[in-house]
Amino acid sequence: MNFLRGVMGGPSAGPQPSGAETIQKLCDRVASSTLLDDRRDAVRALKSLSKKYRLEVGIQAMEHLIHVLQTDRSDSEIIGYALDTLYNVISNDLEEEEQEENVPKQVDDLGSQFTEIFIKQQENVTLLLTLVEEFDFHVRWPGVKLLTSLLKQQGPQVQQIILVSPMGVSRLMDLLADSREVIRNDGVLLLQQLTKSNAAIQKIVAFENAFERLLDIITEEGNSDGGIVVEDCLLLLQNLLKNNNSNQNFFKEGSYIQRMKPWFEVGDDNCGWSAQKVTNLHLMLQLVRVLVSPTNPPGATSSCQKAMFHCGLLQQLCTILMATGVPADILTETINTVSEVIRGCQMNQDYFASVNAPSNPPRPAIVVLLMSMVNERQPFVLRCAVLYCFQCFLYKNQKGQGEIVSTLLPSTIDATGNSVSAGQLLCGGLFSTDSLSNWCAAVALAHALQENATLKEQLLRVQLATSIGNPPVSLLQQCTNILSQGSKVQTRVGLLMLLCTWLSNCSIAVTHFLHNPANIPFLTGQIAENLGEEEQLVQGLCALLLGISIYYNDNSLENYRKEKLKQLIEKRIGRENFIEKLGFISKHELYSRAAQKPQPSFSSPDHMMFDHEFTKLVKELEGVISKAIYKSSEEDKKEEEVKKTLEQHDNIVTHYKKVIREQDQELEELKQRISTLTSQNEQLQATVTQQVSQIQQHKDQYNLLKVQLGKDTQHHNSHSDMFQMNGIQMEEVSKLKEELEEWKSKHELLQGQLREKDTVIEKLKSSQLEVGTTEESSQTSKSGGLENNNELQKELEMLRTQIQLQSAEISKLQIENQKLQVMAPNTSADPVLGGSGATAANNSELEGRLEQEIKELKSEVKALSEEKESLKQHLDSSSSTVAILQDEKSKLQQEVAESKKEQDDLLVLLADQDQKLSALKIKLKDLGVPVEDEDDIESGDQGDEDEDGDEEEQD
Repeated sequence: MNFLRGVMGGPSAGPQPSGAETIQKLCDRVASSTLLDDRRDAVRALKSLSKKYRLEVGIQAMEHLIHVLQTDRSDSEIIGYALDTLYNVISNDLEEEEQEENVPKQVDDLGSQFTEIFIKQQENVTLLLTLVEEFDFHVRWPGVKLLTSLLKQQGPQVQQIILVSPMGVSRLMDLLADSREVIRNDGVLLLQQLTKSNAAIQKIVAFENAFERLLDIITEEGNSDGGIVVEDCLLLLQNLLKNNNSNQNFFKEGSYIQRMKPWFEVGDDNCGWSAQKVTNLHLMLQLVRVLVSPTNPPGATSSCQKAMFHCGLLQQLCTILMATGVPADILTETINTVSEVIRGCQMNQDYFASVNAPSNPPRPAIVVLLMSMVNERQPFVLRCAVLYCFQCFLYKNQKGQGEIVSTLLPSTIDATGNSVSAGQLLCGGLFSTDSLSNWCAAVALAHALQENATLKEQLLRVQLATSIGNPPVSLLQQCTNILSQGSKVQTRVGLLMLLCTWLSNCSIAVTHFLHNPANIPFLTGQIAENLGEEEQLVQGLCALLLGISIYYNDNSLENYRKEKLKQLIEKRIGRENFIEKLGFISKHELYSRAAQKPQPSFSSPDHMMFDHEFTKLVKELEGVISKAIYKSSEEDKKEEEVKKTLEQHDNIVTHYKKVIREQDQELEELKQRISTLTSQNEQLQATVTQQVSQIQQHKDQYNLLKVQLGKDTQHHNSHSDMFQMNGIQMEEVSKLKEELEEWKSKHELLQGQLREKDTVIEKLKSSQLEVGTTEESSQTSKSGGLENNNELQKELEMLRTQIQLQSAEISKLQIENQKLQVMAPNTSADPVLGGSGATAANNSELEGRLEQEIKELKSEVKALSEEKESLKQHLDSSSSTVAILQDEKSKLQQEVAESKKEQDDLLVLLADQDQKLSALKIKLKDLGVPVEDEDDIESGDQGDEDEDGDEEEQD
């Protein structure tokens, strides 16, 4: 133990060994000792020396410490000491805390060098990953800290090793579920380093349920009121989502946006916010902006914007926006966040337009924000944020643009003066004494006119009262008046940007501008002078405005036609000088900075010179204006002719597209009618089928009645046989003769009725033949009715056979009567009263039955005839309906054929027009005129749904 006392600084008898010698002896002991206790003590001693003698321990002991990690896995204590020692050697954190001025700075790179040595063998990092899996606190915690330090020193290399290691990322994700907060919190820091700038690891971490776990931690810690742990979780979420479209989509699809809403629930008392809460809310707002950033794919941004509206997150942000007592930096960031949540999303823009500030009377949020923008006492960053919010509100929002411009028009201005409108605030800022207010108001008003020719024309109607007693002047005239008064550079740049945006692609506004005789001389004078560097930007913008006045000139003013303006430039300025001044804009440093992103971010108010959307306009117009300046009058005439021809062609194409669209609508209507008629036909066929089944039921009932009638006839025959078998006396013969006469008369009567029925049957046959001839030309439903009539005819034939059977019965009775007459002389003359009475009773009973059967037969024949008549009527109606359907179908087929023929003719015409158009474009290209293809034009109009509308707007 004397050796250890020497190492640890205890009393010793001999001279003190140097640090390097002590470390060397400790390393030898770690390498050579067979007892685990000796090795553990040696590693503990190395740990205590590793902070003071970092370089020596790192050089001499690292290999031995790694060997301990590999061989002594069973003892958690020695593993913990070894990990702590390696952490002290590799980490720069402690050194940064304890570093003094006299310590040389070159040792800062020690951690990176030792990390490189450690990860040279990839097995070392894999070993560390397995140690992090251990649950023992003394192993897991130092392992997490060491791995975090390795990632800080050599991030990309360690990330790659972990990425290729089996289940490497999954092992580290388990740290978030550790019940010990210190390990969980350090696990968050480890994952922060692991996910930096590595999309592959970011995706794996996200799909390992990181979003769910991190949001749970933030909720447990108290959302924005939480401590440093919430900040670390938010930073990790930013790493996972920023510039990672896959993770952003996964975050949205997992309904995690809805869980962000409670973060922004602030109370009425917003005083005394802690610094940590301000930091947390900053990060939360930045996280929302990551999801709706303008640099994201448009589809992903749009879906996140809609989700934020539907879950109430946008409403919550607007509540913070209008709340009192919110710190200025949080308010500024909230305005920027709301800006990007509503940018380009019509639904969110409409909601924002409806938000009112909690004032008396309530004022729209837009008006309250514009008040801050034009108020020079407000912080600079807040005014920039309000400008960005206003720009995002108007981005691709023609409805919002119209509402802003309408507040300036004479018909909508509030005569009472009780309320201030957005347009009045912009005009007030445009002509105030503060140059920053001038610039912001000019840019805001330019955004209200962006890509909206209708509003550019309407804004020409705006009249301003400059002073009492003087007549009002137009807004355009007032802008040029202030421009010519020689105000600050920032004010003039803002006004020139507004005028360039206003006049571009609006020939009527150009005519109004040229109508003032002082404007062109002012512009040429500004461009021709040789001024300092500060004025070069104004000269370039004046050249751009003059070029717009030439390029979009419709030659309606004789003194300011294109050719005369170009001659003026040649005489007063010179073409080369004009082009050089025009190029000053795009070469300016502030122009390049503004072109990078939509949000205006300037370090100081003096740097606010260019707007992002205006840089796009300059890029679009610079080339065409340069070419327009060098064109001759003949080329201009040819270009005008070509433009007119192209306009005519576009009008023809538009007309034909309209015709084709109308024909498509007609075809759709005809198809719908065909489908309706087809369904009606199917319903009629179903009705016919149902009626056929009913007829079948009637037939079955009739067959049943016929069977019952046959049984009754058999009963009668057996009864007459019994009558003959009885002993018939002579006294009965005379009565039988009388009865026979009666039977004969009845027989004659029945034969007359039979003849009448024959005539009825003949009539039915003739009617059936007529029905048959008419039904031969009908469809399937008629043939079904004809079969039913044939069956009815068969049934009538059966009735006739029954009548014939009855007549045969009568003839049989006559034969029996003759036999009785022959037998009469041989019989006894004694009368038998009982027999004659029985015979009379039987005859009366038989007569009654015959009469009843005849009546039933008559009623059946009548019912059948009525049923036949109803069937005939139904068949007639069905045949007429089918005929109508066939007629309509033939008409529809004819119309479809005619439509196809017309479409073929239109396609031929369009092909001819396309050939002419291509020929004209070739001529234009030969003349040096830039010609854009129709596909390029259409692809440039992102977000427009109607292609025809885009073409008309471009015209």
